[in-house]
Amino acid sequence: MRTFLLFCIAGLISYLLGAIPFGFLVARAQGVDIRAVGSGNIGATNVLRCLGRKWGALTLLCDALKGFIPAFVLPPLLCGAFDAEPGDLMPVVCGFMAVAGHSWPVYLRFKGGKGVATTAGALLGIAPLPLAVGLAAWIIVFALSRYVSAASITAAVVIPAAAWGLACRPWLPDFNRGCVVPAMLTVLGALVIARHKANIKRLLAGTENRFGSGKKYEQKNSGNR
Repeated sequence: MRTFLLFCIAGLISYLLGAIPFGFLVARAQGVDIRAVGSGNIGATNVLRCLGRKWGALTLLCDALKGFIPAFVLPPLLCGAFDAEPGDLMPVVCGFMAVAGHSWPVYLRFKGGKGVATTAGALLGIAPLPLAVGLAAWIIVFALSRYVSAASITAAVVIPAAAWGLACRPWLPDFNRGCVVPAMLTVLGALVIARHKANIKRLLAGTENRFGSGKKYEQKNSGNR
């Protein structure tokens, strides 16, 4: 019962932290409702396109931190307060709940972003090596295609695959965790891909917007993040 209560508290805190809509708040501070411009998405890509690199980078950092803090910082703090061991599962659950909070934030009537930056932040605390592999894949695909969505979808596939591969190598102690971490990363990857459903349709149709195309984002349309 005590363990269940601890996980419930950790999950709730992680969700509420992940649900903080930093993109919305950063844009609102500049007098802009980010939901009414560009893609209408609260993620860093839309903030960057509509408000510039400085505010996009700030949003990206904040969105990543709200994944990293629940996954890496919160479990030992809570377990210290409850005199319990976090184990391998709690950081993964906290990271997942933070991503869920970003995707379906209670503060914005459950209409959030696609969770790419928040997932990356959580992975930095849970599985840095698969994250590094996924980041390399993201950079390569983005450099070749200039599609943020395609790069994000590719990373969502590569990261779980890398985690499963690393979990099978006993000489890497950080990933000697059975199937808990790879399985949860698979779920997170599937969630990110599902949130890009509209982007996948546009990619197949050849109508997805390339990053840096010079197109103005003055009216709400369907964006890639």
